[in-house]
Amino acid sequence: MAENEAAVADQQQEEEYTYQIKIEDAGPATKKVTVEIPKDRIDAKLSEQFKELRREAALPGFRPGHAPQKLIEKRFNNDVREQVRRTLISESYEQAVEKNNLQVIGEPEFDNPDAIKLPEDGGMNYSFQVEVQPDITIPDLKNLKIKKPKIAVTEENVNQALANLRQQQGALVPVEDRGIEDGDYIIADVHVKVDGNEVTHQHDAQVISRAGRIAGIQIDDLANELKGAKSGETRTIKTHAPDTHPNEQLKDKDVEIEIAVKDIKRLEEAEINEAFLQDLGFTKQEELMDALRQQMEERIQYDIQNSMREQVNQYLLANTPIELPTKLSDRQADRVVNRRATDLMMRGMPREQIEANIEQLRGGAKDEAGRELKLFFILQKIANDQNADVDEAELNGRIAMLAAQRGQRPEKMKQQMAKDGSLQNLYIQMREQKAVDKILEQAQIEDVEVPATPEKKD
Repeated sequence: MAENEAAVADQQQEEEYTYQIKIEDAGPATKKVTVEIPKDRIDAKLSEQFKELRREAALPGFRPGHAPQKLIEKRFNNDVREQVRRTLISESYEQAVEKNNLQVIGEPEFDNPDAIKLPEDGGMNYSFQVEVQPDITIPDLKNLKIKKPKIAVTEENVNQALANLRQQQGALVPVEDRGIEDGDYIIADVHVKVDGNEVTHQHDAQVISRAGRIAGIQIDDLANELKGAKSGETRTIKTHAPDTHPNEQLKDKDVEIEIAVKDIKRLEEAEINEAFLQDLGFTKQEELMDALRQQMEERIQYDIQNSMREQVNQYLLANTPIELPTKLSDRQADRVVNRRATDLMMRGMPREQIEANIEQLRGGAKDEAGRELKLFFILQKIANDQNADVDEAELNGRIAMLAAQRGQRPEKMKQQMAKDGSLQNLYIQMREQKAVDKILEQAQIEDVEVPATPEKKD
């Protein structure tokens, strides 16, 4: 009975132990934490560990639990001291974070970590710096004014959508009797050079004769540069790579792009006939047109909502004082890239195309990391204050919508997103959107006429 009471008393004493912790400001959203671990705490932990080890250790010549304490200490001294050192650091670190409500981001940076050792006598001190979520005061949102675009779907929009669909369902037909014309599809070897030296190349690249990107460089007059070129001919385009280009050898440099034409094809749009309609699941052209109109209206509503959300974001960024950590880790920069990728996926871009352009997404990510990170902290605080959350059904519904756009099974897409980390990003994005939508419910909304624009050709 006495032993049980002593054990209970020891347990209560263990639960009530408080480390000596000092918190100091060490820069914007950065704290320096100093921890003091006194000698009696170290001795108590060593004694506890050796007692536990003695009960379990089996040494030659002794039954388990009956080996002399001195022998146990001699045999396992180094291992036990290292284990106690790790335990004390772990316990005190967790207590420093929890009792001081430190919202830690990233990993702690220990001061002189090699010197954090359990002393032979006396106490142990250690310190570390950690980036934390900055203090944020959300501005008054009661009188927030938001402009809501009024956009109507016209017959011209629907007809253009039909034209785009005919192009998507069309076939590429070889061209042999002429040179390149606008909109032609070209197979070519592309070589990119700086000062006459080749920096990168791609063989059998597909190039479309219209404004577009080659090797990550926007070429607005690409159609004119290629016009009239025939198979076997090489055209050289002189241009300038942007200072945000992901390839350091091309960044902010004058470049020459050699395009060696190997094959030319023209796009023959699909004919609207019974087979065309049946392949799309329709029996009449009117049904297809109605479906295209509905699809455009849904997309416009999505774009309108995003436009209003962006106005809220801009207001929050402009009116919320916030100091960011001075060190933006690679992990945080990667978050910007992942959020961009998730946004493109939400807009319907195929995963393969996103992955192929990941370096382009990364270009300029560090420049935007500050804005993205600031907005992330603000929206997370608003979501927490409003208890905004996304349940499993909502998340699965969004995944099902994305899967339908790509012709995939929802469960397979969810597994893939969980594996590459985009599932968590999708959850965060949906949670932030829900928080912003709650702000919009209380905002003063003003309808603003916006002229309709034709659907862009693919």
